[in-house]
Amino acid sequence: MGKSRFLAGLLCLAPWPALAVEAHAPGDLRSAGAISFPTSCKAAVQPDFERGVALLHSFFYEESRRIFTTVAERDPGCAMAQWGIAQTWWHPIWTPPQPEEFAAGKVAADRALALKATPRERGFIKAIAAYYSTPDNVVATAPVGQSCHGPVGAPARVMAYEAAMDRLYRQFPGDFEVRVFDAFAVLAAGYATPADTTLSRQKKAGAMLERLWKQNPRHPGVAHYIIHSYDYPALARQALPAAQAYAAIAPWVPHALHMPSHIFTRLGMWDESAATNRGAAEAARAYAAQRGRTATETEELHALDYLMYSYLQEGHDAEARAVLDHVTAVQATFPATEFTGAYSLAAVPARYVFEREAWNEAASIAIPQRAQWARFPFVEAILEYAHALGRIHTGDLAGARSSIARMGTLRDGITDMKFDYFRRQLDIQVQAANALLAHAEGRNDEAIASLRTAADAEDALGKHPVMPGALMPAREQLGSLLLELKRPRDALAAFEAELKIYPGRYRSLYGAGLAAEQAGDRSSAQRYFAALVKQVGAADAPRADVAHARAYLKGAG
Repeated sequence: MGKSRFLAGLLCLAPWPALAVEAHAPGDLRSAGAISFPTSCKAAVQPDFERGVALLHSFFYEESRRIFTTVAERDPGCAMAQWGIAQTWWHPIWTPPQPEEFAAGKVAADRALALKATPRERGFIKAIAAYYSTPDNVVATAPVGQSCHGPVGAPARVMAYEAAMDRLYRQFPGDFEVRVFDAFAVLAAGYATPADTTLSRQKKAGAMLERLWKQNPRHPGVAHYIIHSYDYPALARQALPAAQAYAAIAPWVPHALHMPSHIFTRLGMWDESAATNRGAAEAARAYAAQRGRTATETEELHALDYLMYSYLQEGHDAEARAVLDHVTAVQATFPATEFTGAYSLAAVPARYVFEREAWNEAASIAIPQRAQWARFPFVEAILEYAHALGRIHTGDLAGARSSIARMGTLRDGITDMKFDYFRRQLDIQVQAANALLAHAEGRNDEAIASLRTAADAEDALGKHPVMPGALMPAREQLGSLLLELKRPRDALAAFEAELKIYPGRYRSLYGAGLAAEQAGDRSSAQRYFAALVKQVGAADAPRADVAHARAYLKGAG
C-alpha cells in the first residue's frame, strides 16, 4: 500500500475495526509489557494493579488511572491503588499538573498515606507524597541568570521525589520496580535541571536503565525511559536498540508506538519515524472510539506533528498535506487542556509552510479561534511567527513588524514558570524575525550577528519533548542569509553545524549542497546533494531544489 493511500485510511473518520479483532482489550497486560510488582492488596486485584503500573510506565495516564480507580473500588484498603492514581496526575517529562490535576493527585497521595501499607509500599507512597507536599517557593537550583525552564516545573518538588526514591532504593536495592522508579526519578530530576548542560542525571539514569534492560528486556518503563534519557543529539544512538524494541513491548499503547520516533527523528531515520507515528495515531483514534469519544486525542495530534515533520524531510508533500487537512479540521481535543494537543494544532500548519519555504502561504496562514490559545499563549505565537517570516520574505515589512510585536505581547503573557521554556523559545524566534527584518532593511551586519546569537541560544535551549525539531532553526536561517549575501563558505559551516544537531534535515542538506557548490567545494556538494536525493527517493511531488540537486549530480557524474 502506498503512503498516500495508507494515510488516507488512517485519517478516515470511520471506526478502526482491526483493533477489536486483532488487539487485546484496553489494559491487557499482555500488550503492555512484562512487569512484576507485588503488593499487600487483595490477590484478586493484583493482576489489574500490575496492568495499571505497566501502562503508567508508558505514560498512558488516563487508562492507568481508570484501572487504579477500579482497583481502589474493589479493594478500598489498597494503599498502592491510591499511590497509582497520584502518580498518574504527575507527568514528569511533559509539563507539571494543572491546578485541578495537582489537587486530584494530592488527594490520592494523602489517601494512600492514611492507609495501611508495608515498609516498601510506604516508601513508594512517601515519595509521591513528597512531590505533592513540597512547597513551590523553595529556591530552585539553577544558577543566577538562568531560569529553571524544564518541562516538569518546580524543581524542588522533583528533587524531593528523587531523594525519597533514592532512600527507598537504599532500603530495597534488589527490588526491580524500586530500581526502575528510582532511575526514572533521576531522569525526572535531569529534566528539571536544564541548566546542567552535561546531562549528568540523564546519563546516570540511562546507565541504570541499561543494566535493568539486560534483566528484563520486555519491561515497558525501562525501554521507554532509556529513550528519554538519551533523547539528545550526542546520546541518541545509544537509545536506538530500545527505540527499535519499545513499540513491540506495548503494541497497542499510543505513546509506546510514538516514542521510538524521538530517536528515529534525532538520527534522521524518516521512514521509521513516519511508520511508528502512523501506528501511534491509529491507536489513539481507536482508543478514543473505545471510550466513546468524538474529540481528537492529544496523543494522536502529537503523533501527527512528528509524522508531518518526517514526511516533509523526505519531500512527501501530498502526505503532509493530508495530515494538515486532518489537523486543521479538528474541532475539539481530549483532554481539552493538554498542551501537547494545543502545540500540535499550531505546529502542524506552521511546519507545512516553513519546511517548504512557502512564504506567501506563511504570510497569510490562518489563526483559528481556539480556546487553548488563552491558556497557552506561546502556541498562538507559532502561527504569528509564520506570519512574521512569511511577510518579511514577501516584502510586507509593515505586516512583519506587526506580527513581531504580537509575538512579543504573547511572550510577555507567559507568566507561568512551568512554561518558561516556551517563553525563552519565543524570545529566540522574535530575535530571529527581527534579524531578518534588519536584513530586509539593509542592516546586514546586524542581521548576521543577531541570527548567530539566536542560533547559539536555540542550540543551548535544546528541543522540548513535545516537538520533533525547532520551527525554522535559527542556524539554518543564518545559513540561508549567508548564502544570499554570497558568503557560501560561512553558509556551509552554518548548515553543517545544524546537521550535527538535526541529521537529515532536508533544508540543511540542500543548503549545505548549494553552499558547497557556490564555494567550489565539489566533493562536499556531491555528498550533500546525493544524501538529499537518496532521502527523498521517488517523492510524490519533487521540489525544484531536488531537481537542482539531481541536475548537479548528473553533470558531475
